[in-house]
Amino acid sequence: MEELPLPESFFIFVTMSTSTKPNHIGHKISRIRELRGLKQEALAFELKVSQQTVSKIEQSETVEQQILEQIAQILGVTAEGIKNFSEEAVFNIIANTFNNESVAYVENYKCNFNPLDKLIEAFEENKKLYERLLQSEREKIELLKGKN
Repeated sequence: MEELPLPESFFIFVTMSTSTKPNHIGHKISRIRELRGLKQEALAFELKVSQQTVSKIEQSETVEQQILEQIAQILGVTAEGIKNFSEEAVFNIIANTFNNESVAYVENYKCNFNPLDKLIEAFEENKKLYERLLQSEREKIELLKGKN
């Protein structure tokens, strides 16, 4: 019997439906941790557990309240914030707060001094300091010669 190929959209649907359960606390912890830029090892260190334990927590659909509160404190959010976390809301906030004016500001930034002028000034200042140091050393040598 010949196997019929499944449409690509079937795999996308299956992947999405199994990986994103709405109340999967472990996945929410994982996403918040990733958004905060923390690795599992860092979270494990703060919790005083192994990285494997953090991995198991992130795979769990439910997490004990005490552990959830510890994780929330480490991640800088509330336990309720983890429970109510919605990735769509995060992306909506980012999409609604980013505007092209912030890019325009960077592009229109103009330096109000010439960096080469500042470099030459610093060089001249160092030259003057060196000459004063050299003169001071010459005076010390003359004083020492005079004492002998």
